Amino acid sequence: MTDCNRIAKELHFENLQFQTGDIASWQNDQSIDLVVSLHACDTATDAALTQAIRWNAKVILAVPCCQHELFSEISDEKQTALLRHGILRERLSSLVTDALRAELLEVCGYQTQVMEFIDLEHTPKNLLIRAVKQQKKTNLAEANRNLESLLHRYGLQKWSMFTLLEKDIKSTMSPL
Repeated sequence: MTDCNRIAKELHFENLQFQTGDIASWQNDQSIDLVVSLHACDTATDAALTQAIRWNAKVILAVPCCQHELFSEISDEKQTALLRHGILRERLSSLVTDALRAELLEVCGYQTQVMEFIDLEHTPKNLLIRAVKQQKKTNLAEANRNLESLLHRYGLQKWSMFTLLEKDIKSTMSPL
């Protein structure tokens, strides 16, 4: 972090800060333009996304790492072949987790894209969730339907990011 802060200072980026710590408890009273989360393990990505939404960040760039939370929760009677084998269940859980994150960002007024950001030869964790805050209202009804459909499809009630944001988004979501 010291090197990053030194470089920011050398480049005269006075408002750019690099810090370590638990983002869930980090307090801020300034406007946030960009939140970057790189390989935050398991629910740490959810905490970073949640804080970025609460801070009304203009842009969010998140590269999720391991997504273990839904591994034991996910179910789908029609997909037993995928869920019976540990490695396949892990990969499906990761994809479902990142899809849920993208949909919840949409519900919260962000235009989201999930894309490959680096070749697979360098790392298997190569997904980037890019979210840009929209000035105009997004189609909340469609985003809600997509989110609820995904939760229902895989037998999920809630997961950490939804739980963290539940009070914030209650007015936009229909009951699950």
